[in-house]
Amino acid sequence: MQFHKLTADRFEFECGKAIENFEIAYHTSPRDYRKGEKVIWICHALTANSDPEDWWESLVGPGKLIDTEKYFVVCSNMPGSPYGTTSPVSVNPATGKPYYFDYPDVTTRDIVSSIILVRKALGIEKVDLLLGSSIGGFYAIEWSIIEPEVIKKAAFIATTSRVSPYLTAFMETQRMAIEADPTFREAKSPQGGLEGMKCARAIALISYRCYEGYDITQKEMDDDAVFAQRAASYERYQGEKLGRRFNAYSYWYLANCVDSNNAGRGRGGEAAALGSIKADVTLVAIDTDCIFRPKEIEKMSEFIPGCKYHVINSLFGHDGFLLEYEQLTKILKPLIED
Repeated sequence: MQFHKLTADRFEFECGKAIENFEIAYHTSPRDYRKGEKVIWICHALTANSDPEDWWESLVGPGKLIDTEKYFVVCSNMPGSPYGTTSPVSVNPATGKPYYFDYPDVTTRDIVSSIILVRKALGIEKVDLLLGSSIGGFYAIEWSIIEPEVIKKAAFIATTSRVSPYLTAFMETQRMAIEADPTFREAKSPQGGLEGMKCARAIALISYRCYEGYDITQKEMDDDAVFAQRAASYERYQGEKLGRRFNAYSYWYLANCVDSNNAGRGRGGEAAALGSIKADVTLVAIDTDCIFRPKEIEKMSEFIPGCKYHVINSLFGHDGFLLEYEQLTKILKPLIED
């Protein structure tokens, strides 16, 4: 996919703060949008970027289910993320230093505001299929409520319309891990809080997977080992891996953003908000997902008119949305080809 940047003269956040010359990074199919062609818009998750060929490579790309040559595919990078959009580690022109804690608090509705700017800049009037998984589903749901006439079909995968106390608890433990690193609050370098973020990632990974997944992939090879080490080594490896591509300030702000997810806020509650969606919606749950449990997602289906509900089976918990591509293909293919 092709990388682009859009600059907004002034981007106003829901918290009341604003940033001048705000940059929004996004990827599209490698050509100009042709009016009337089918548009598939993908909303990325917490630490992903706007190139779904990078993190959803089993489904997105030339000749694949979400064919970037056949359809016009778009994915926009969320505010706060370090992948090209103005973020806490971007330089504040007023000070000549990174924003750090001067960066505004980000909500799911701010993410949608940035997406709408990209949509309008591209000249897209209708989105034929909107896909949002995990945190991406938060703002995909928001967008379907804010611009109901724009979204024709939508698939919300392993996500909910309101953050649960359980997920908020997980996010708080990750923020606590980052804050426990003294270099984070010092805010002297974009690398501040790095060790804390590695710990936060290790905590997050436990919620992304499940007992069965760890038992399959991280079981000790030596039955006579004195101490179990394989899963511990895996946790540290995943922290180091994220540390090479992300930063603690973006992670901390986006972890806060997760807790803003409440589609019913100011709209008379979740039922009323979800009931205002006009898109043809498909909901997908994962049977072993511990942070977006099937019963939560099934409850949403009661409020969205004409909604379809599916459960996919996985031994890998929440991360099943990245791994169970054959089951997802069976669900998404009719939505794309119709």
